[in-house]
Amino acid sequence: MFDCLIRNGTIVDGTGAERFLGDVGIRDDRIAAVGELKSAQATREIDATGIIVAPGFIDVHNHSDGWMLKTTHLTAKTTQGFTTEVLMADGISYAPVNRETWREWVFYLRALDALRMDEYEGWESLADFNARLDRRNVQNSICHVAYANVRSLACGFGKTQVDDFQMRQIRDEIRRGMDAGAVGVSTGLDYIVQCFSTTDELSEACEVLKDYRGLYVTHMRYKKGIVEGLREAVAICRHAEIPLHVSHLKAMSEQQAAAVFEYLETARKEVELSFDVYPYLPGSTMMSYLLPYEAWVDGPLRVISRLARAGMQELFARGLECHRLPLERIRIAWMAGEENRVHLGKSLARYIEEMNLPPAEALTNLLIEERLAVLLVYDEGDDRLAEPFLCHDLAILGTDGIYFPDGLVHPRVSGSAGRLLGSYVREKKLLSLESAVRKLSGYPAEKFGLINRGVVREGAFADLVVFDPETICDRATYDEPHLSTVGVEHVLVNGIPILSDGQPVTIEGDVLPGRALK
Repeated sequence: MFDCLIRNGTIVDGTGAERFLGDVGIRDDRIAAVGELKSAQATREIDATGIIVAPGFIDVHNHSDGWMLKTTHLTAKTTQGFTTEVLMADGISYAPVNRETWREWVFYLRALDALRMDEYEGWESLADFNARLDRRNVQNSICHVAYANVRSLACGFGKTQVDDFQMRQIRDEIRRGMDAGAVGVSTGLDYIVQCFSTTDELSEACEVLKDYRGLYVTHMRYKKGIVEGLREAVAICRHAEIPLHVSHLKAMSEQQAAAVFEYLETARKEVELSFDVYPYLPGSTMMSYLLPYEAWVDGPLRVISRLARAGMQELFARGLECHRLPLERIRIAWMAGEENRVHLGKSLARYIEEMNLPPAEALTNLLIEERLAVLLVYDEGDDRLAEPFLCHDLAILGTDGIYFPDGLVHPRVSGSAGRLLGSYVREKKLLSLESAVRKLSGYPAEKFGLINRGVVREGAFADLVVFDPETICDRATYDEPHLSTVGVEHVLVNGIPILSDGQPVTIEGDVLPGRALK
């Protein structure tokens, strides 16, 4: 007797192997049997005739940290089939912190990961944070050790060169995070605190990961150039003798893409290598990303007073003048306050024109009024430039999704998996269904150390998605970013249905199926 039996499905098992017809029997939180189970009985049955049964999808790059605490069911993700979120990307998150730094991080991350001050529950360590996620959400989660958080504990937020004592603190904090179950260390070398880290510092800090076979997961120094950033990331991992995973890798031209692919062939011979990418070229991040690094040296809570200084205005103005994108191709996607919501969807160029002020002054005023909590979307070019990256054999899908239900956010948060399985697989035939499912499940589980997940086999955890390969597609657009992916019929997490017939399932009680994984 099974708790749940999925009958007559076409099983794509997450390994890249050919699909096959069969049934999946589930008992408790595990897959108990796979094969021909016609005579079996179950408390609940799902008819998967003519559709796909696959492992639950794993989003290796996202900004769901705050939302997994704020809401029990993030349907933007589960309607795509995501059962596990890998949190604390880009080296910036809500843990580890202490009594001096927690407000800095909640304030800084308001436009990215969503928490408000009143929603902080007193955690400090990564273990504390994980404990607050365990069984509190319908999805599983697993964390990185966020390097900027670690460095700020040892050195503060300034340009401090790390001394031997501080390096011992950094390495000890990384060990604590790894002991708490982290998959590795994440960095975002264009973001605060870690932007001041040298290659040698990062190499020494990451030596700790070798004992855990932990990943170095990096938003590289993209501002210095993609190949240059890759070279530094490879050097760090070669020194530390650890695997490398590159975040949201893409290129802005065919020539740049060719240079990246050429270097990847060299790099993969030096280090174990993978990368994630989402099926769009435009990007999204906080408006404060545009500020010069000097703005952050006293920490996020003091950045507003620093912005008002004449010298900082000059630096900001020069940075805007030489920004890689014209300001008419960057638009306002979300802000915390109500009064400025009239500007949602406007380009920065239009906003500046309406304010009738110099660019740096107009944007400084907006950042101050909104206490830095402004999100942008960047029109970086034709989505077709992302296609060869996602089709590459080293690629994993990561949404980089940033969610605000009241914003004009990037559609990647709601549409990434649907676009891969619909547009890339069914319509353009850029890759096989088996390969796409592997990029969504088995490959990330393998790279990120998620044992007994990402596969459909006896003994594995029953994280499963049942979808129609003929109808699955993304609907989200830049004007309507919250239109959910269609075609996903059922989703189970640890054997518990969280989506049934395409609709969220109401789960009784306080204990939810999602687990904080290690």
